[in-house]
Amino acid sequence: QVQLVESGGGLVQAGGSLKLSCAASGRTLSNYFMGWLRQAPGKEREFVAAINRINAITDYADSVKGRFTISRDNAKNTVYLQMNSLKPEDTAVYYCAASRDVMSRMPHRYDYWGQGTQVTVSS
Repeated sequence: QVQLVESGGGLVQAGGSLKLSCAASGRTLSNYFMGWLRQAPGKEREFVAAINRINAITDYADSVKGRFTISRDNAKNTVYLQMNSLKPEDTAVYYCAASRDVMSRMPHRYDYWGQGTQVTVSS
C-alpha cells in the first residue's frame, strides 16, 4: 500500500502559478501510474492529468492542456503538477492518486488517494 500526501496549494490571483507536490511513502512510486484529479464544490471529481510509470507518456484534460504540466521524480518518490496561467475555474481541491494497473482519466481506476490540497484562484 502507498500513502500519498499533497502540498503546495493556496490562494493565487488569476494568471498566476502554483506547483503542487505529491509525496509517496510505503511503496516505491515507480510501481504506479500517477494522476491528478480535482473536485470543485458541488461538482464531481474530474481528471486533470496523468503520467505513466517512467515519465515518458502524459495525458491532460482539454481544460488544462498547455497550462499544466505533470512530472515525476521517482528517485524522490514525488509527483508534481505545475500550474500556470491559472483561472478562477481552476479553483478546486486537487487530489493525487495512484493506480497499480493503468494510466487513466477515470477516478474509479485509481487505487490510492491523497487527502487533497485546496487551490483557490481569485479573479
